[in-house]
Amino acid sequence: MEFLVSSVWAAGLAIGIAAVGCGLAQGIGLNGAMAGISRNPEAAGKIQVNMLIGLALIESLCIYALVVSMILLFVHPAIAPAVQSLGG
Repeated sequence: MEFLVSSVWAAGLAIGIAAVGCGLAQGIGLNGAMAGISRNPEAAGKIQVNMLIGLALIESLCIYALVVSMILLFVHPAIAPAVQSLGG
């Protein structure tokens, strides 16, 4: 049962760190894009396209962390006693 608790903590820590990291990275990316557009408004189209691609890639990293945390929670066999105790 102790391993179950550690996998739950690991899953929570994984998604927590990923969410904070992705949020900071997206904020920095948006800051850079807005600063670039304000300096050179004619390049706004190119900057916006590259910014959106970058934000999508950053968001995919957070989704990967979510997948890993779900694997830690639901695929690991130690979760079975907890699921049974919840009526599953």
